Amino acid sequence: MIRDHFDAVLFDRDGTLIRNVPYNGDPAAVRPMPTAASALARLRALGLRLGVVSNQSGLAKGCFTRAQLAAVQARVEELLGPFDTWQYCPHDEAAGCPCRKPRPGLVLAAAAELGVPPHRCLVVGDIGSDMTAAQAAGATGVLVPTEDTRPAEIAAAPLVRPNLAAVVDWLCSSGPITPLPAPARPAPPAPRGRVLAVRADSAGDVLLTGPAIRALAHGSTHVTLLVGPRGRAAARLLPGVDEIIEWAVPWLDPTPDGVDPDSVAAIVKQLQQAELDRAVIFTSFHQSPLPTALLARLAGIGHVSAISEDYPGALLDVRHRVPEDLPETERALSLARAAGFELPPGDDGRLRVGPLPDVSELTGPESYVVVHPGTSVPARACPPRVCAEIVSALRRAGRRVLVTGSGTDAALTSYVAGTDGIDLGGRTDFAQLGAVIAGADCIVVGNTGPAHLAAAVGTPVVSLFAPTVPYVRWGPYGVPTVRLGDPDAPCRDTRATLCPVPGHPCLSTVDPAEVVAAVDRLTQEVRCAS
Repeated sequence: MIRDHFDAVLFDRDGTLIRNVPYNGDPAAVRPMPTAASALARLRALGLRLGVVSNQSGLAKGCFTRAQLAAVQARVEELLGPFDTWQYCPHDEAAGCPCRKPRPGLVLAAAAELGVPPHRCLVVGDIGSDMTAAQAAGATGVLVPTEDTRPAEIAAAPLVRPNLAAVVDWLCSSGPITPLPAPARPAPPAPRGRVLAVRADSAGDVLLTGPAIRALAHGSTHVTLLVGPRGRAAARLLPGVDEIIEWAVPWLDPTPDGVDPDSVAAIVKQLQQAELDRAVIFTSFHQSPLPTALLARLAGIGHVSAISEDYPGALLDVRHRVPEDLPETERALSLARAAGFELPPGDDGRLRVGPLPDVSELTGPESYVVVHPGTSVPARACPPRVCAEIVSALRRAGRRVLVTGSGTDAALTSYVAGTDGIDLGGRTDFAQLGAVIAGADCIVVGNTGPAHLAAAVGTPVVSLFAPTVPYVRWGPYGVPTVRLGDPDAPCRDTRATLCPVPGHPCLSTVDPAEVVAAVDRLTQEVRCAS
């Protein structure tokens, strides 16, 4: 590590600069951490720019007002001196916003305001989410533990120092701080060219990769997207895709049929004919990109990038690694950046889909809420009985309810809709479903593709999220969200396809009244924001 590669130092606030007082809105309760004042004075004397990046969910919870937050900020500066930027996330965890740590939004915003590249920022914090946000943004993290820091967070931190004075000592230990060029990263063979993007599993996974694909499109002349059969409909809606190749990748498809040598030879030939210059292989954290990288090499693709914990040998030019608790969208974007691709100016990195059809004949002119009871994985589905009760409760609350689903869900949607909802099961393709969701006040849905489709069209989500997979990775991204269900149920992190717990307690206990309240809250928030 070279200490003189930094132009700015960004601090977490509570537990790092000042004593952690939960949801503090009282300036009188502000107490600086030991060595904070002297450490900051030394950093200012070195000419470094200073910022604060802090989650402040107390705003969303109503624990304090923005005026009280500003008063606390003023007291911090009174005691510790001025900062060049203050960046706050005002949302709670369920909102799914891109700014809340461990996501990188606050770090990226601070770097942008300071005019400093993220890789020239040092992020100082007291918990693991500070370190994850730093790494996701491409910055360097230093952990200064407190009594609230978990041992696992200390063990995983890239660098640990006992206090802020020791951080400054470390910074100064290699001499004066002077600007240096950005660190070199493996460069593709040409500044622009034809790129292969691979995302070979389900529709929701393809949607989550959309921002990364837009980054590839911005930095290339042509993007070919290789998808599996379950992802093609979503791929058709993604901006930036010039060509789609469909192939059921045996090592990535959720229900593989096996490896057929003739099929493998055919896809290699098809990739050869596409005359591709680079490949970026997007996977979920539990998937290996290396067999696909071998295909790319066999097809003559000269530069291959992927996230891989396994040693890739000659299969990868860019072997990228990321923190575990990173949303899938940001995981994919970090790989695109590592491969040399950035989003175009003005692109906020949220999910997005292309033009959608007119579905007014299906929806009618009146406002409505969508309930989508089906999922691609049974363990993630809310019990039909509970979904039917939710529809009835929404109707009693004065909501018009549309129940959506595929053709294979016809019996399910008919049962859930009953006499209180409007059954659209089997009446929409994927694009039409997107249009129906786009017109809704809100959608009630489990952890499945339509939840991510809702995020892509900006519709608030009541997420009936089974905890078999981590919410931070696969929760609705970048839209107002209320999560319901038991996040600590025994099925947590099992990745089960079929529920391993009798009675499916994570979702069978969802109270329809809670769903009605969540829908009311989300629609009110959207109304106030507009």
